Amino acid sequence: MSLELYTKNNCIQCKMTKNFLMQHDIAFEERNVNENPEYIDYLKNKGFQSVPVLEQDNNPIVRGFRPDLLKKIVAQ
Repeated sequence: MSLELYTKNNCIQCKMTKNFLMQHDIAFEERNVNENPEYIDYLKNKGFQSVPVLEQDNNPIVRGFRPDLLKKIVAQ
């Protein structure tokens, strides 16, 4: 399972999502749109206007901070 978390600087929902994943020892690759602006176009092409966006194997599975959906990943 490959998880990518798209984030931006000073985003509380991004920080909360990252903290949740780290607390549950879920490996992910962070992709920051401030540091890599090309991710903005990537997300817009997928229909997203905001972060965080969590993808699994290039398929979006969670948008925003959604502990209910993140708990399903822990259960896998």
